[in-house]
Amino acid sequence: MNDLKSKITAAVKAIRTKVKSSPRIGIILGTGLGNLTEKIKNPVAIPYNKVPHFPESTVVSHKNELVFGTIAGKDIVALGGRFHIYEGYSPEQITLPVRVVKALGAEILIVSNASGGLNPHFSKGDIVIIEDHINFMGVNPLIGPNDDSLGPRFPDMSRPYDPELIRLAEKSALEKRIKTHKGVYVAVTGPNLETRAEYRLFRNAGADCVGMSTVPEVITAVHCGLRVLGISIITDICLPDALEPANIKEIIAIANNAEPKMTELVTEVIGKS
Repeated sequence: MNDLKSKITAAVKAIRTKVKSSPRIGIILGTGLGNLTEKIKNPVAIPYNKVPHFPESTVVSHKNELVFGTIAGKDIVALGGRFHIYEGYSPEQITLPVRVVKALGAEILIVSNASGGLNPHFSKGDIVIIEDHINFMGVNPLIGPNDDSLGPRFPDMSRPYDPELIRLAEKSALEKRIKTHKGVYVAVTGPNLETRAEYRLFRNAGADCVGMSTVPEVITAVHCGLRVLGISIITDICLPDALEPANIKEIIAIANNAEPKMTELVTEVIGKS
């Protein structure tokens, strides 16, 4: 764990040679928020390969840079691309940027993703405000020795997604006339999509949508004391009795079409946070 702290310190030190501001809000630009960087005023971009110990995303649609600046008058740092278990990264590698964002001064973490809809009331392109999650990845970023200076040994997960931020997101969506749902997100490792039986299992377990990210970052964020808002775009429908083969091009197109709504909602939330 001392090694983890040294990695955080080295990353922060390198970033501070380029940026002196302390962002209040960190944003992980997963699927659905990639173009939020266009909203950032006075941006300063730092490539991931210039930050010690940062991995690089191998996902085509993800950029590999930290972008500092302001949105709606608030100091933010956007992580242009995230990392996944299916890329071969460890939970510690995936979540190191979250700890660095915290060490830079952030109080809030906003995470976005694309997911498959398990709830029959969801449609393609819908936005879901995540209210809880199920970790079905079989891994946890907190396994191993704990450094109490980074967070408690047994962090409470009764409210991993901040209730006040959820209410703020719902209110902002209503004001902007953006349709949203609330739901439970289940995380799996990927990269394959799920079987009919797995979709049925997840739905019976109480999940509303399924994806391959987010949960490791949220666990780490809770551990280090960040307030979290999670938002997902439904890009395909995963009803086991009416399942069709996944069309990746269609999934990407749906995410791109929904992105302006997601960006507008997150910008509004940032301004009111």
